Amino acid sequence: MQMVTAAAVALALAGGAAPATTAHQPTATAHQPTATAHRSATDGTWRMDGYGTVVSIRGGTFQEYQTTAVSCIQGDSAQHTGPGAYTLPDGTVLTVRVGGGRDRASVRADGSAGDRKLSRIAELPAACTRTAPEGPLATFDVFWQSFEENYPFFSAKGVDWHAQRDRYRPAVHAGTTRDELFAVFSEMVEPLHDAHVAVQDGDRIFAEPRPGTVVPNGKLDADTKKFILERDLAKARNLQDFAGGRITYADLPGGQGYLRISGFGGYAGADTSHAAQLAELDRALDAALGRERPRSPNGLIIDLRINGGGSDALGIHIAERLTDSPYAAYSKRARNDPADPTAHTRPQAVHVTPAQAPRHTGPVAVLTGGSTFSAGETFVQALMDRPGRTVRIGQPTQGVFSDVMMRKLPGGMTAWLPNEEFLTRSGRTFDGTGIPPHFTEPVFTEEEFEKRRDSAFDRAVHVLRRHGGTTG
Repeated sequence: MQMVTAAAVALALAGGAAPATTAHQPTATAHQPTATAHRSATDGTWRMDGYGTVVSIRGGTFQEYQTTAVSCIQGDSAQHTGPGAYTLPDGTVLTVRVGGGRDRASVRADGSAGDRKLSRIAELPAACTRTAPEGPLATFDVFWQSFEENYPFFSAKGVDWHAQRDRYRPAVHAGTTRDELFAVFSEMVEPLHDAHVAVQDGDRIFAEPRPGTVVPNGKLDADTKKFILERDLAKARNLQDFAGGRITYADLPGGQGYLRISGFGGYAGADTSHAAQLAELDRALDAALGRERPRSPNGLIIDLRINGGGSDALGIHIAERLTDSPYAAYSKRARNDPADPTAHTRPQAVHVTPAQAPRHTGPVAVLTGGSTFSAGETFVQALMDRPGRTVRIGQPTQGVFSDVMMRKLPGGMTAWLPNEEFLTRSGRTFDGTGIPPHFTEPVFTEEEFEKRRDSAFDRAVHVLRRHGGTTG
């Protein structure tokens, strides 16, 4: 069950090779049962609600099959490593639970903000038991069909996907080269300008963000961080880095706190387990919010302007440190009818529960921009209904929220696409447009750098000074 976070997509956009699966990669249990010893109520064949996926669980093996109306391609395989737990080769842990009767179950990736529903079926679809078609035309058909059945935003993007098929399929034939096919697929998805859509062939990746935005990458992160340290934090106290530099905290002269987060994952070096990410995140939050200090800041700036995304669950974990009342962060739904783009899974609510740890419940100013991607955006969305004053400053976020489906294609290429919507309490989504700020300010423009200005930061300090005085 492959789920790619925005960190992987951002890396692809920046020209690097992307990891194969999600950033959550817990370490497998040392004592792995043998296949013959393992029997479970989850054994059997299951169809996932949405996601174009069938799962076979037998003999201690969790096997994914990626299905469309024209194909069934074997996907990830995970091995049983504990009660209800199956671990992928990269260390990602999937937890399967039966509920609502023996024919209903759910699967959750460790560190995910939600789960996926499973319904038992009698056997694998016939297409999964025979050799899949090969060749350029078969590859084209699986590529087109994967988007046709799963992508939610053709109408919003103004792209006629059927017209794309009619235009490009006649150019594909048995002699079409791999390079030519890669170019065809890239041209087909380019008009979407969706940073969670990509075509991958080995280390070669085509993907594009929203026009006018900059992809977060290591150099951009380092350059903007240097600027912030020299300009915004020159007189700050208690300046500390955490999570390998991905999190920075400082006390500002006016009594506000400043928390910069460049991603939601990769916090613990070689230890990629979700537990290790949480431990390092909590170390940063304890330092920022009170466990290691005499008092909480009277206002908190959270800087997400360069944020490549990662784990939605880590964003929820931070939100739990910013409230003393439970509330709903957002709900998720996925396309689940290949023939009807308006049909979705039942919205699954994601809740924020106050943490049993130091918290800040006073004013919060969130800095955002076009380089705020995916889990950075779902975190911003999780703060929209936060009790207490939360103000957004800067530019709209990138506009990509969904987990990313990785769909294997005949011949070895891979298509990346989203299939989920993140909904506000009123049912609104911000895919494509991004979440808008309350106060619009330039974000890391050439003019800002040249004149050594940081208008969004200065606006946040001003807003918190005007509305500060509340501590949590």
